[in-house]
Amino acid sequence: MTLITAESWKRLWGELGAREVNGGLMNQLVAAYSERHRHYHTLQHLRECLALFEAAAPVAARAAEVELALWFHDAVYDPRASDNEARSADWAESSVRAAGCDAAIAQRVGDLVRSTAHQQPPAVEGPDVDLLLDIDLAILGSAPARFDESSRQIRAEYAHVPEDTFRTRRADFLRSLLARPALYRTEVFRAPLEAAARANLQRALDALSAPAL
Repeated sequence: MTLITAESWKRLWGELGAREVNGGLMNQLVAAYSERHRHYHTLQHLRECLALFEAAAPVAARAAEVELALWFHDAVYDPRASDNEARSADWAESSVRAAGCDAAIAQRVGDLVRSTAHQQPPAVEGPDVDLLLDIDLAILGSAPARFDESSRQIRAEYAHVPEDTFRTRRADFLRSLLARPALYRTEVFRAPLEAAARANLQRALDALSAPAL
């Protein structure tokens, strides 16, 4: 399991050229990912993303910026809200500026975080966006047991949504994913995960289409 440590946090900000390293900010982010209403968008998801990034970092153009964007990509998460990515991006940008980093870095990190709204096409393009989005969607191609666990976790986050409504909306979302020509934008993720992801999505869609017990 990828460890979240003060040493890795300091190393990351050093790579970004920060004049100051705010250790309290790391604690704030850990606390955010630990909020009680979260079930999928948790430290488990953050650690999984950081582990995937560690293996795929060589394909990034600006690796430290992608890594920081992963830290912030679900920093704000309210399942009833529609502006989580925008608010997370604002937090990321203000934090980067407060650390004394170049304004261009703050803008790029913010744009990366905003891209995790997974709009088609994303607001910005480039290899770092491609990598970030693939890492965020890697769960789709995970082992069936982990994929099924993530589905249960997402349902728990949307416990306020009636079952029939949830099943309809979730099925529509899964169909939209399956309709894409490719789920993954980089070969490093597409080759090992595309087929497994489509199998998981189809299995989940079939389950949603079955009569509720």
